[in-house]
Amino acid sequence: MKWVTMWGNAQSAVLPSPAIYAKDVTLRYPIFIPFSGEKVSITLDNFCCDEDVKISSLRIAIGNALSDTQEGIPYDLTVQGEKEFCIKAHESVKTDPLDISLESEKFLIISIYLKDYTNLTSGVDILGPLSKGYFAYGDQSHQTSLDINTSKGTSWVYFLANVDIYTTDDKEAIICYGDSITSQHWPDYLLLALRNEGYNNYSVVRKAVSGTRVLREYECITYQSYGKSGTHRFCHEIGSVAGATKLIIQHGINDIIHPVGKDVNIFRPMSDYPSSEELLEGLKAYERQAEAFHLRTYFGTLLPIYGWRTFAPFREDLKNEINQWIRSRNSIDFAKEVGYFDGKFEHFKDLCDSGDHLHPSKYAYELMGKLAAKCILGRNL
Repeated sequence: MKWVTMWGNAQSAVLPSPAIYAKDVTLRYPIFIPFSGEKVSITLDNFCCDEDVKISSLRIAIGNALSDTQEGIPYDLTVQGEKEFCIKAHESVKTDPLDISLESEKFLIISIYLKDYTNLTSGVDILGPLSKGYFAYGDQSHQTSLDINTSKGTSWVYFLANVDIYTTDDKEAIICYGDSITSQHWPDYLLLALRNEGYNNYSVVRKAVSGTRVLREYECITYQSYGKSGTHRFCHEIGSVAGATKLIIQHGINDIIHPVGKDVNIFRPMSDYPSSEELLEGLKAYERQAEAFHLRTYFGTLLPIYGWRTFAPFREDLKNEINQWIRSRNSIDFAKEVGYFDGKFEHFKDLCDSGDHLHPSKYAYELMGKLAAKCILGRNL
């Protein structure tokens, strides 16, 4: 038996708002259980907040669907035996292991109650067919379902970083690391594709932040939700995943498309634009660090950007140079799966563009998930 992370999330700063504090709020997250186990432990992370955070209660229950409905009386999780605990600024806490029977295909319903004023800075936005969240006014952590009049769905996940399950030795975690393209649907579709082929021994752990770059990070609140640079976040996120054997990296496009010059955007100087050598060294650093964690690493090619608002031929050239290097490694050719080359530039295929010429459509994300599963399994699906 061993610990394996069955679900995971990166941490960043939420979109800026005049109201960054919340009081008397319940957060609820249904987490798909990919395989059975007999214990659970949860990591809460305050990585991007400058203040301590007080958790009034953390409760879990079993559910049957990706919804806010839980069965039976919830269990309290503790930290060093305490039901109420603090997460220090820029630090994380791991709950004491709880003996609980977890059944594959069920959902673990996690409820976090924040009684006192709490800085809700540490969080990240995720999407996908297995991803959902809720917030509710008051302490509703014991309720079977949240009150429809005082609750609302949200794609923002606050503090919740890893859910670890004590399970059999044949189980493995696959980490998906990247930016907004990875914070959206394809990691969920990867898990569904693996399960559709009968491979139920894998979990898929998403560590992705929209807007994040390999080499740079923003210091202004305008782009605070774009998170830490790869230099600061990679080991923090990757090293926290228990039972991981494989890592898929799909990262680097924001380094290429963000810089526009201070005359256009004071926060995005062209001095941030990397040379190919600089960007490749950042990706090679990922490769070296992943090797230290004994992970088999796959790089996903960068997707088409033709038509994106900052598109320019020089950006296309850099993207293609990076993709050429990626294709020389252990790679997953996402770009070829959802795009095509017209002899000059790469474009999204029909039905594969979300409409902004940068992010894939849901259909394309499903193709990406299936392709990633094919590469993980080493065979055609």
